[in-house]
Amino acid sequence: MASCVEELHFSHIHIPVTIDQMIPVLPAGPIPAVHGSRLYLSNLDNMIGARVFTPTVYFYKSNYMSSNRKPVTKTLCDALSRVLVPYYPLSGRLREDSNGKLEVFFGQEQGALLVETHSDMGLAELGDLAVPNPTWAPLNYRFPNEEPYKVLDMPLIIAQVTLFACGGFGLGLRLCHCICDGIGAMQFLAAWAATAKTGALVTNPEPCWDREFFQPRNPPTIKYRHPEFKRIEERSSLTMSLWKSKPVQKCYKVSQQFQAQVKSLAQPNDMLGCSTFDAMAAHVWRSWVKALDVKPVDYELRLTFSVNARPKLKNPPWKQGFYGNVVCVACGTSPVNNLIKGSLSETLRLVREARLSISEEYVRSTVDYMEIDRPNRLEFGGKLSITQWTRFPLYESADFGWGRPSYAGPIDLTPTPQVCVFLPDGSAECSGATVVCICLPGSATHKFTEFFVCLKDLISNDESE
Repeated sequence: MASCVEELHFSHIHIPVTIDQMIPVLPAGPIPAVHGSRLYLSNLDNMIGARVFTPTVYFYKSNYMSSNRKPVTKTLCDALSRVLVPYYPLSGRLREDSNGKLEVFFGQEQGALLVETHSDMGLAELGDLAVPNPTWAPLNYRFPNEEPYKVLDMPLIIAQVTLFACGGFGLGLRLCHCICDGIGAMQFLAAWAATAKTGALVTNPEPCWDREFFQPRNPPTIKYRHPEFKRIEERSSLTMSLWKSKPVQKCYKVSQQFQAQVKSLAQPNDMLGCSTFDAMAAHVWRSWVKALDVKPVDYELRLTFSVNARPKLKNPPWKQGFYGNVVCVACGTSPVNNLIKGSLSETLRLVREARLSISEEYVRSTVDYMEIDRPNRLEFGGKLSITQWTRFPLYESADFGWGRPSYAGPIDLTPTPQVCVFLPDGSAECSGATVVCICLPGSATHKFTEFFVCLKDLISNDESE
């Protein structure tokens, strides 16, 4: 294994968890919604990919049993209750209107849910806390017989506190993606954490709902092809190879040095420049396709990734504190053969072009496209989706008064095996490394590692151009 890339391994463990109490958490004061109130959700909030809960977990080694420590569950409940006043939409429920679009509704069932549990294990028994581990799943509460992708009539915040025998604890959090994107989720998390730490409500910036900002135009005006929403033609070996057996989650700690080398090798000779994400996404995409040996070679593959559109919005500009979905899905396409035989620079151009295509007009066109032809199912076929969590302040936003978490991030990527996640390195030295997590069939893991880690082929390919 190259010294600049370290393959991370996690332990396959069983975590016994006992539920002690289920606590509905209501806003601590009056909110500007009454029984029967409804709140509009934009077409960006209504994207089929947003109709999910995003599960994360945060581990704290601080000894909550110490006599001078504040009680974990009460502190988190009290702070959440305070924060739910300015973030009151998160105390509602989702339902569909007569057109099948989601809206927030305030009825009989209200509030967030916080579940207190305990485990006889210690944090040290959970294995390496630097790498997401699918066997941590018991630390995120799910309702008995809960259907996959269910968001209707569910609490929009589901939190689980797990008190470990060693005195440390975990906070499992499931936040509905329809209400906030990654940046919005970090804004909410930071407010909750700061409120818990100080004992007084802290919201900086003040939260802004204003989903009407993304109302579709009248008439809707679609100015782009929007390949990210097109139905995927199922005629490749890819879907069968990914779904016929349970995928394996592989994680790699990638140093800044390795990323810089990939970027240098991938840089096209066109003076336009590129980002580290462009280079790493192109490298992962090519390694993934080669490892999976996709057939036929003329099959058109997609790479999709979310782009934060906030900086693109100028007319009018987006409002500070807005925590809804402001992401567009960028999409690059290429025949299999071009990814395998072509150079890394050629693949990077596809990624860069997709990223740079996201403009203010593209955002408006996306909203209008969704108004006319809203996809109603998740497309899993011929694509890889990369999610970039390195831009989120996962660790900085999550100090609830017990210090920086030992780990902050997702748990299990295997339910959607065509996903790759770039995570920030949570180690204390803050090395600038990135943790790359991807799901693969067991038969492809060795090949992927070989293609991803070894840059020799890239160097020879680059020199031949």
